[in-house]
Amino acid sequence: MYQGNIWRASVLVALALVLSGVTAGSAFAADKLRVGKAQAQPFTFAPLDIGIEKGIFAKHNLDIEATAFPGSANLQRGITADAIDIAVGSGPELAFIVKGNPELGVAAMANAPELLTIITQKNGPVQSAADLKGKLVSVSTVGSLTAWLVKELSRQQGWGPDGIKLVELGAETAQVAALRTNQTNGMVTDVATALKLGEEGITRTIVHFGKIVPDFHIHVIYASNKIIAEHPQYVREFLAGWFETIAYMKTHKAESVKIGARVGGVSEEIEGKVYDDIMPTFSTDGKFNPKALDTLAQSFVELGTLPTKPDLTKVITEKYLPGAPQ
Repeated sequence: MYQGNIWRASVLVALALVLSGVTAGSAFAADKLRVGKAQAQPFTFAPLDIGIEKGIFAKHNLDIEATAFPGSANLQRGITADAIDIAVGSGPELAFIVKGNPELGVAAMANAPELLTIITQKNGPVQSAADLKGKLVSVSTVGSLTAWLVKELSRQQGWGPDGIKLVELGAETAQVAALRTNQTNGMVTDVATALKLGEEGITRTIVHFGKIVPDFHIHVIYASNKIIAEHPQYVREFLAGWFETIAYMKTHKAESVKIGARVGGVSEEIEGKVYDDIMPTFSTDGKFNPKALDTLAQSFVELGTLPTKPDLTKVITEKYLPGAPQ
């Protein structure tokens, strides 16, 4: 009698699963999501690696396929080519959406550009920002964020946008070589590189751009129009996992530094200092700052990226953030 009851219960459970279209294998399958980041090494992109390694995204039912791209332009091509669903990129990439890229900015990821600095030769003639007038500073490319930041520094010093001369040298190795051989007077680089070269006795850091442009979104998270239309819950799951990862990192420095150092290819000692500089710039809720958006919009015009100042509220949304009404 008892066995008969068990058999009947098993049949009823199996029938219910069949009728609901759910199988034991699919009921608990994680949602697969393709996520790209603009660069492999910088600490600002480390939350993706930390969230994956610590199982935080898995906790939110996500199976993340992560890809590192060589720069923002290539990351945006990944969105256009439907190679990724989510892009962890820079704030200036909002201009790509204005130009027609099929995506939306779904979260402010990091704010003031504390990640970026200007370094000069340790014993060279440029010892402070005030010494940069008329000097030659290297940046990555024409129209880049690094170029705009130098122009903004020049404006704030009272020299106009062209008071500091720019040269676009691309890769970091070329910029370091030019600085070492006195072909340039300074270069824009990330905090980790600045710390590493400083510890080697080669350079000194004279500018932290987070102090120059406090109202900014240096990094933004993007979602393709396709993933938004077909699986909006995946976007919500990712952002929930991302901001839980940020909360974890704030209370677990040692673990975060260990993973970040491995991903970034630097020592844990340097990464610990980077953590202290960069961690406060991470957004904890993903909400966009109107002043930061206005600064970004103005920068697009000043760099010649766009002919007129765009309304960036049209290319972002906060509806997928944790706690947002659905």
